[in-house]
Formats: sequence, structure tokens, C-alpha cells
Amino acid sequence: MVTDFLLTYTKLLVNNPEDISVEISEVDENFDEIIIFANSEDIGKLIGKEGRMINSIKTVISGCKAKGGKNYRVNVKAAE
Repeated sequence: MVTDFLLTYTKLLVNNPEDISVEISEVDENFDEIIIFANSEDIGKLIGKEGRMINSIKTVISGCKAKGGKNYRVNVKAAE
């Protein structure tokens, strides 16, 4: 559910949607780390001015916390 949302939403924001991928790794039973891989040209678009775009993505993801009970940390990195 979280992966599908992130893939769909982030592909709408960037110039190179084919480079978007999402990886979720479980840190412990109550905490997952989400890494969004994007083209280096698109990282600024995903973070947004003063971090507003990434903060809005984190806000939506926190809604999933209420349903599933897990905490999430979201990071954006350049695709290799």
C-alpha cells in the first residue's frame, strides 16, 4: 500500500518517472525505513522548496502509521 502510493505519487512529480523506485527495509518490528530512489535531476523536486514536498509525503505516510501501527522514515537518494 505505501509502496504503491509512493511510486504513483512521485512519478507524477518528476521529469524522469522511469528512474523512480522505492525500497522499504524493516529496521525493527515497529519501524521501517523507506528510500525513494530518483534521478539526480529530480531530487530537488521531490524535496521541494524548504522541504515542503517531502514533508507532505511524510504526512501522508504517517496516516499509514495510524492504520498499520508502524513508524516510517522517508529518505530520497539518487538512483545509480
